Amino acid sequence: MIGYTTLGVRDLERARAFYDAVLQPLGGRRTLSYERSQYYGAKGGAMLGVVLPHDGAPATAGNGTMVALAAETDDQIAQVHALALANGGVCEGPPGERGGGFFGAYFRDLDGNKLCVFRMERR
Repeated sequence: MIGYTTLGVRDLERARAFYDAVLQPLGGRRTLSYERSQYYGAKGGAMLGVVLPHDGAPATAGNGTMVALAAETDDQIAQVHALALANGGVCEGPPGERGGGFFGAYFRDLDGNKLCVFRMERR
């Protein structure tokens, strides 16, 4: 249902380096590249874009806004979380069971955008 989501960033090249590393374990790769934005995708799924805001105002992280990235295994979740932190991200919750078959980890990127990497056991 979701085609793509964008996150505002202050430095596009810095964001590209961060997301190149962090999305790799999930099969994420650069798809569309533009002067003011970079999009990432994995086989057949929605895309995640990092963009310089169109209005020219500084990028800010939305309070309560979060992007959730689907993973297949707990190991992928741990790897993505570790890569996020190793590349300058901030921990918002380590990998772990959150109840109801939900296993996830939370981090903020270099611009303060909050992301979750998770898997959900379908019941």
